[in-house]
Amino acid sequence: MRVSPDELNRTLLRVLGKVGMEAERAALCARLFIEANRDGVPSHGLNRFPRFIEQVKRGVVAVNASPERTASFGAIERWDGKAGPGNLNAHAAMARAIELGRAHGVGAVALANTNHWMRGGAYGWQAAAAGVIGICWTNTMANLPPWGAPDPRIGNNPIIIAVPREKDAVVLDMAMSQFSFGALEGYRLRGESLPVDGGFDEAGQLTRDPSAIERANRPLPIGYWKGSGLSLMLDMIGALLSGGLATHQIPTNVITETRLTQVFLTFDLPTIDAAGNRAAIVDGILASLRTPAPAVRYPGERVMQARAQSDAEGILVDPRIWKLVQEL
Repeated sequence: MRVSPDELNRTLLRVLGKVGMEAERAALCARLFIEANRDGVPSHGLNRFPRFIEQVKRGVVAVNASPERTASFGAIERWDGKAGPGNLNAHAAMARAIELGRAHGVGAVALANTNHWMRGGAYGWQAAAAGVIGICWTNTMANLPPWGAPDPRIGNNPIIIAVPREKDAVVLDMAMSQFSFGALEGYRLRGESLPVDGGFDEAGQLTRDPSAIERANRPLPIGYWKGSGLSLMLDMIGALLSGGLATHQIPTNVITETRLTQVFLTFDLPTIDAAGNRAAIVDGILASLRTPAPAVRYPGERVMQARAQSDAEGILVDPRIWKLVQEL
């Protein structure tokens, strides 16, 4: 079903107000949840809202805690997320990385002690809207088996890379598994099989059945051993830069998963590209991508299509999820 942005916003604000979130923070928090659905990523938008509220009620998320800078090294800063709402912490960290990039050409914020950032791509689009290259990633609880192991020991650590364009952006938003857990849940809720093998069942066989993968807790790393190695390195670099927890130290339960580590990097293109060649470079690369295959999509293009449809027709939501949110 499609719901108007105003109705979504009113409903989420009422719920956030009931759990004690301050009005200004609630407005941004609600916007980030809604924009995920608007852009065609409900698995990390409204679908996660009931779980987020449960974490607030249990005290896992400190609803009004704000991040605090703990160390500064020129263009690099360490911040403590104070176990605050993950999407608000991540938005603040990217905003600070953008400021550092403006001052130094490059900026880096390493954030410890935070919570799930919901839709990671939001912070890539945030960077692109500011005209900077943005790279960010987060670790997670151990929910992905390293290549060659049957049990989860590494995180499904999403990474986002964003490059601005004049009217939109090229934004890669991907987890370290072939399908994120949110995507698996989405396929299961829709009663659909995965388009390609996405993990192993309990018998150790590759499968396209999202439910079987969830039961076995064995999603397939992207690129097999390559995704496994990349997950390990992102976790290691994040823990080193932030002084925060690594994946093996994070509680392994979706409700109590907290104290995550995240990194936000920016490169200020106006500073670096004084000649103003960036538009021609990016457009030339994308033009070569589509020649002679004009149907090829670049990362982020589908988001722009979903956004345009949402603006015209209302925002797509799962009726079952919407009912749960209304009941809150």
